[in-house]
Amino acid sequence: MLFYIAFTDLKHYKIRNEFVLVLSGLFLLYVIILGSWTTLALNAGFATLLFLVLLLFYSMRLMGGGDVKLLTVAFLWVGPFCAVPFSVFMLFFAGLHLLAARLKLVETRVEGEHKAIAFAPSIAAALISVFIVGCLNDNARSVIYGNFDMWLRHLIHEILPGMPNVSSAQ
Repeated sequence: MLFYIAFTDLKHYKIRNEFVLVLSGLFLLYVIILGSWTTLALNAGFATLLFLVLLLFYSMRLMGGGDVKLLTVAFLWVGPFCAVPFSVFMLFFAGLHLLAARLKLVETRVEGEHKAIAFAPSIAAALISVFIVGCLNDNARSVIYGNFDMWLRHLIHEILPGMPNVSSAQ
């Protein structure tokens, strides 16, 4: 799915809503299988906050609407605990894409006085990289962030006692 989104954005500068919705649905399925409702609440809140920030960039015409949607879903997947590795990967892949555009290895699109590159390939590559390194795994996150993740999950469970708190760490 991510490869297809990246390819169509690269060729047509379009990210279809259906694919963004499928990625969102897959995240919901992931959370159901994982059984961690705190992950859903935390990641959804984080993605919503970043969506509002991304809307600012969209309003200034610094990024397209499809990029905003795809980045929001990517941040839904990675949440606050994998956002830094995701951002580092995204910066790396965007840099490679920019270099390829400067060397005329990939096409750019002229928008006014500026040239634009498709951003979905960098987002997709960064998200795939986060999946590969296992950052979404509770054990990998605990290596990166220590017990902060567990403390935050416990805090959310205390604030919202009716919310089930099933995770592999208990």
